[in-house]
Amino acid sequence: MPVELFRLANKIAIITGAGRGIGAACAETLAEAGADVVIGARTGDQLAAVAERVERLGRRAVPVVGDLSERDGLGALVDAAKAEFGGVDIVVNNVGGAMPKAFLDTSERSFERALHFNVTTAFNLTQLAVPSMLERGGGSVVNIASTAGQFASRGFAAYGTAKASLIHLTRELAQDLAPKIRVNAVCPGAIATSALDIVLQNEELEQAMIAGTPLRRLGRPEEIAAAVLYFVSPAGGYTTGQALAVSGGIQGSNLELGIPDI
Repeated sequence: MPVELFRLANKIAIITGAGRGIGAACAETLAEAGADVVIGARTGDQLAAVAERVERLGRRAVPVVGDLSERDGLGALVDAAKAEFGGVDIVVNNVGGAMPKAFLDTSERSFERALHFNVTTAFNLTQLAVPSMLERGGGSVVNIASTAGQFASRGFAAYGTAKASLIHLTRELAQDLAPKIRVNAVCPGAIATSALDIVLQNEELEQAMIAGTPLRRLGRPEEIAAAVLYFVSPAGGYTTGQALAVSGGIQGSNLELGIPDI
């Protein structure tokens, strides 16, 4: 039956930024589909809560607390997957982010930091995990990008450029790692997570964001996780190098974040 194509029995997944929001939803969704997971973040208490929910689904979760902005911290996730489960089949590069800021107020340091945190981390973890994936016959990588990387918007010179770079890295790696490893990206729109707290605490901004979304609501983390499940499961077995927008139909950005004209 088609539903069986979404099963992940005996698969091992690494998810970064998994203490909350989209990362936590991905961990729980992949576990419900049958995978054991290695979850990474800075926040041990949040990871422990996610691990407990995974275990209630009947799967194993190994939390790894560390700095995922650095290659050594990412390497610890791969080491944990090999030590606890024997290897890696799936990587979800979810860690990332950057606050919007006017271009002339964006420093060189913050611009480079956005590139490092959103793109270099995905490059590093994927490169570290690929040898184990190949040993196990192949695998799948999903990069969590953003519609900010697909459409230009005022205030997103750093974050939007970084996510656009991540989308292109996805396409490059899909070519480099085929045919054994598939690489795709999910591009969320406005998703109701703690990352949007600064917006959700301002009713005017929240309503502007909803009004700029054709489906007239914010997305949910589990809706992003469902797209990730498609890509990493046999259901997405003939798909690589793609960037799927899960965005409520956004075709551009009409959101005014209060960033003034120059």
